Amino acid sequence: MTPFPFAAIVGQDEMKTAMILTAIDPKIGGVLVFGDRGTGKSTAVRALAALLPPIEAVKGCPVNSARPEDCPDWAQVTDTEMVTRPTPVVDLPLGVTEDRVTGALDIERALTRGEKAFEAGLLARANRGYLYIDEVNLLEDHIVDLLLDVAQSGENVVEREGMSIRHAARFVLVGSGNPEEGELRPQLLDRFGLSVEVTSPKEIDTRVEVIRRRDAYENDYATFMAEWQPQDAALRARILDARAALPAVRSSNVVLHDCASVCVALGSDGLRGELTLLRTARALAAFEGAEEVTRDHIRAGAPMALRHRLRRDPLDEAGTGARVARQLAEVLP
Repeated sequence: MTPFPFAAIVGQDEMKTAMILTAIDPKIGGVLVFGDRGTGKSTAVRALAALLPPIEAVKGCPVNSARPEDCPDWAQVTDTEMVTRPTPVVDLPLGVTEDRVTGALDIERALTRGEKAFEAGLLARANRGYLYIDEVNLLEDHIVDLLLDVAQSGENVVEREGMSIRHAARFVLVGSGNPEEGELRPQLLDRFGLSVEVTSPKEIDTRVEVIRRRDAYENDYATFMAEWQPQDAALRARILDARAALPAVRSSNVVLHDCASVCVALGSDGLRGELTLLRTARALAAFEGAEEVTRDHIRAGAPMALRHRLRRDPLDEAGTGARVARQLAEVLP
């Protein structure tokens, strides 16, 4: 069964926008989705897999290389035919072993043939795609450290059992979780380009529409998909158009000054906030068909790009989202 259509998800507009923006420009970084259980976090990630445009990859390559010359030597790729395949969206489950994540010695080949060969892991499968971690705040520390190293370098390095293996591992990290079950380590939190908070809808009509669409998906699948798949296709076309337009989107010195001013006013740690905010605003402009980034794009992108980079104030009951809104109103009137 095809995943629930992305376009059919009711509400949660900020979450959907954040995922679309990372599809337009993966350099924005990952998306962190925190919120209550049952608010569509996992459904959105599954839907994203069906929405994303396909990639061109070498058929026999275990790391989805875009060109035959990019295939790692250890893979001994013989089938270099170029094929189209869905953008990878790979689940990283809680409790996963390090070998499963990074790859390890192929035990079967070692025992049956006496050959020392490498069996690729989840990072290889996720290259040029998305790596999804549900309950990311419960991930074990040693796996977090591993992901931080790979996210920083864009390369997975495995040195064990007499092997020294390297391969590209560039992916968009998508994490979801419930903040009541534990905080995320600051080092990993900073690796997510965008952060969104989702809540259960309060409006009765909205909740009814959620139930209606899910029921139709499960019990009248053909009719439901016939209605929503064209809308997913139209959204996919917009993403492709935005990707093509992105390099030509202009960012004036005024825009750069606005990005820096917002981050200084909010007390954003480091300089990654400015860069992420600029990329987010630029991707928004491309998605909307604008030729130049405006303050409206900065205002729309700032909550997603900055709320998780701010020091929490225990006396501020309104939370970081309200702080971003207040400062935006002052800095960008």
